[in-house]
Amino acid sequence: MNKLLFHNIPLGASGENIPQAKVASARTSRETVQPGDSDAAYFRRLEAGGILLNPPQVSAVRHHLGPLLTLAGAGSGKTSVLICRTGYLLSVRGVAPGRLLLLTFSSKAAAEMRERIALLPGVNEGDAARLQARTFHSFFLYFLRRQGMRQDIFSETRRQHILLKQIMRELGLPKDAYPPENLLSLLSACKMNMGLPGQLPETTEAEKEMKAILAVYEQWKIDHFKIDFDDVLLLAFQMLREQPALLRELQQQYQYVMVDEFQDTNALQYELVKMVAAPQDNLMVVGDDDQTIYSFNGARSEFILEFEKLYPQAKVITLDINYRSGPAIIGLGNGIIRHNSRRRAKTLQAARSSGLPPRYLRPQTADDEAAQIVEHIERETQSGTREFRDFALLYRATSSNRAVLELLLLRDIPYIDYGEGQLLYEHWLISPVLDHLRLSVNRRDFAAMENILPTLYMSRDKGMEHIRRMEAVQAKQGPLIHLLSMPGMEDFKGVKLRERLDLIRGLRELTPLQAIRQIRTVFYDYFIEGSERHQATLHRETLKEMLDELEASAERFATIPLFLEFIDNVTERNEQNRQPGLKEQGNRVALMTIHKSKGLEFPIVFLIGASEGILPHSSALEEDRAKDRKPAKASVKVISAAAARAAAEAGIAALEEERRLAYVAVTRAKEELFISSPARHRGKKAEVSRFMLAAFRSAARPQAPAPAAGGSSPGRTSITRSSTPGSAAARTHTVPVWTCTGKACPGWTRMKAGGAEDHLASKPCPLCKSPMEKSTREVPV
Repeated sequence: MNKLLFHNIPLGASGENIPQAKVASARTSRETVQPGDSDAAYFRRLEAGGILLNPPQVSAVRHHLGPLLTLAGAGSGKTSVLICRTGYLLSVRGVAPGRLLLLTFSSKAAAEMRERIALLPGVNEGDAARLQARTFHSFFLYFLRRQGMRQDIFSETRRQHILLKQIMRELGLPKDAYPPENLLSLLSACKMNMGLPGQLPETTEAEKEMKAILAVYEQWKIDHFKIDFDDVLLLAFQMLREQPALLRELQQQYQYVMVDEFQDTNALQYELVKMVAAPQDNLMVVGDDDQTIYSFNGARSEFILEFEKLYPQAKVITLDINYRSGPAIIGLGNGIIRHNSRRRAKTLQAARSSGLPPRYLRPQTADDEAAQIVEHIERETQSGTREFRDFALLYRATSSNRAVLELLLLRDIPYIDYGEGQLLYEHWLISPVLDHLRLSVNRRDFAAMENILPTLYMSRDKGMEHIRRMEAVQAKQGPLIHLLSMPGMEDFKGVKLRERLDLIRGLRELTPLQAIRQIRTVFYDYFIEGSERHQATLHRETLKEMLDELEASAERFATIPLFLEFIDNVTERNEQNRQPGLKEQGNRVALMTIHKSKGLEFPIVFLIGASEGILPHSSALEEDRAKDRKPAKASVKVISAAAARAAAEAGIAALEEERRLAYVAVTRAKEELFISSPARHRGKKAEVSRFMLAAFRSAARPQAPAPAAGGSSPGRTSITRSSTPGSAAARTHTVPVWTCTGKACPGWTRMKAGGAEDHLASKPCPLCKSPMEKSTREVPV
């Protein structure tokens, strides 16, 4: 394969300027903290230990009393600020360590904070040990234990899933009627909004079923003396609200409260923080509204946006110097996120003046994308330039990792998947389709038979029991036919079964792609969309997207047996590669969704699937389009207007969250950033993500200093005034071109954006065939 073709700008970008962040001043505490300042000694000791804080960081560290909102841009050193302010309160302000409470979201972050605080000047080992630096759940569990609560924590995901499947069977539902992870998410969302399971909605049959399952689940926990982590926060909230004396005791104990990753807090966590911090309100929150990407978990950007409404006396400090990336990567992030309207205005600056610019790929398909990326990783690691641990592959949705995950498995490249570790082919939605293919090859595949029974609206257990009983009497070439003699078989089900058997027999002559399309067209799409259970647990667009991705995989194979053999191969390899409980990356390529990547950084980041319909996701585009639809009936104008406003709000919110995801993804890169935008998605043409293109439209405005006299800056935009009085200004910019060297030939062409012709010294003129040379030309924008 040829070397990876990189472009310097996304194909289709209207501006030629590469977004560049301004390089920040190099001033640190050495210049801003004067020798005569009362706290100078503390900062001198920090400097001696290699900690040099910039002016906004110094201001945040020095903050003493009252609420403080610290807006911490990506890579701006927020953890250093939290740690150094803790040390400041202890050693400069003389606050007792037992009066401080630091809350964060991961055990790893809490442990890192404790370790780094212990190393600060003026902080001894005893001080660090008495300090409460914990996750929300750890702290409030500690609080409940002190009040005598002794229930065991029921937190093992596998056991929770087994229990929920068992409950579904006991209630007469299929064990896979609802994915356990979706049921747990529904329950968590209810509790994090300070609701009780009994308040879950039950307007549809699916909602009634889910509520019944969760009611049994909650009762099982009570009967077995168990609580889960969501219960910890809810029980603590209820206890503090019902026992004011207990709350006052907690408030007097913790005079200073600090919250990390504040943008991730949900309603219940925020209520707990406000309760504990009152009435002194010595509350420091550190977060970035531009990185609020967990709205599905209850996180709300308005907690940051409206902080001063709740705390009018709050001080706001912005940490806007990024120490992670170079100016071009930071500039791209700025160019992406500035188009969100609901955000705190901030533009990140770069701490260093150099760094590689982002590079862009435009492969045809996800499989082309995977081939190019894996080829690049292999070349870089084999040459000794890089290690596998340097690479992270980020994507919007798990289905987007199908092609790259398969290729890593087939090439034996070590990787760690921070998701479910499940292949597309193992998903509950996909496996029944594949089992129809398996039955077309082997009609006696009993495991496949069992898995397709729900698509015939039949019980797995009863259906397979009857088939096996009849097989013992008289074996059939296609045992599914036994279901026709099943007691109580309704006529319409018998008709559907015969149609299905005919369908399965007919699949063997088709290609895998044709077979899957026929399965979907004849019954499966209707079966999925017609099921309230499926619609209640996964977005309709997500269901379609996963099935379309299966088609994209299948179109590479000529026959069904070849496709199934490939699936068995990668499934077996994935099973061998799977290492439960493994969390450390080691020397492996990291694969994760953008959601999982927040808070992390990597030397090299590949953002894959940066195309319309993937990022932004089709579900968000659907919401955005809904705001422009006219209601079918406008008989009640007030209701229609309200509905239109709600639709518009939802559409804007959905797209802005997608833009924040793109921003989080690009700001994970420390040294190199590659952005790949496949030209086809779900069998259709896919444009480059609007988020990338919009960043370059921003850059097309004059931002950079003018070049030296006589110089010309490729890609620079200028304003040319017409000599005619009163005429409008014409915007032009300088672009790279090929200019013909023939004396009488006026020929010139724009160079293709992205460097596809960078390796050429010249090329023939299409008009006169004379050599063309590289030059620049002023053209209208």
